[in-house]
Amino acid sequence: MRYAIIADIHSNLTAFQAVLDDIQTQERVDKIWCLGDIVGYGPDPHECIELLRKTDHICVAGNHDRAVIGMLDLSGFNPNAAEAVEWTIEKLSNGDITYLKNLPERIEDDDFLLVHGSPREPIMEYILSVSVARQNFDCFRTKYCLIGHTHVPQAYSLDEKNNCTVNRFLPTIKLITGNTRLIINPGAVGQPRDGNPEASYAIYDNQTRVVRLRRVPYDMRLTQDRIMESGLPPRLAARLETGE
Repeated sequence: MRYAIIADIHSNLTAFQAVLDDIQTQERVDKIWCLGDIVGYGPDPHECIELLRKTDHICVAGNHDRAVIGMLDLSGFNPNAAEAVEWTIEKLSNGDITYLKNLPERIEDDDFLLVHGSPREPIMEYILSVSVARQNFDCFRTKYCLIGHTHVPQAYSLDEKNNCTVNRFLPTIKLITGNTRLIINPGAVGQPRDGNPEASYAIYDNQTRVVRLRRVPYDMRLTQDRIMESGLPPRLAARLETGE
């Protein structure tokens, strides 16, 4: 089986379509694993949910997915994010709401745990440091874990001596899923934050046991124009250009 691993689409339909087009160019992908935050920030929440639902996929809930259906308080969101959540609420169909309400917080598939934030706190915790990652290795039973939320492609590893390290996850790096336990973040489809504005996702082949990162250029101007036309905060358009 070969899996495409995506996260943080964030209502960026142009980036999401570019990623799906890139997936089609790869040697056979059997299923999509989605790590949440389909909506939020961007201008096309309904269209992104609709497009994802047309694929063979499984998906966990992200914090924005929970917020737009009233299952998460907005007090922890910055003003731009909160405004985008409130805007998104008005754009969702009844089918969208039902789909988001049914998303689980965690899924185990193959040798992987899928969550949005962290194994310890699947919706809200950010794994941004080795110390937090080390604590989270004690919170899941599978050998590997896939996360999103930070929008930064990274890989944390735990060796046989319980030493935890972190490495940037780049297209030039081949992650091999062997004896070392891993927490892997494939970056963001719709709003990268690692200084590279190209959409980010990964492909995992369970025969070769290899995970590879893909970066995909897309017509960012289309998304930026849609954000400005929609009345969403201009900052959400500007940050796409810098990938920050």
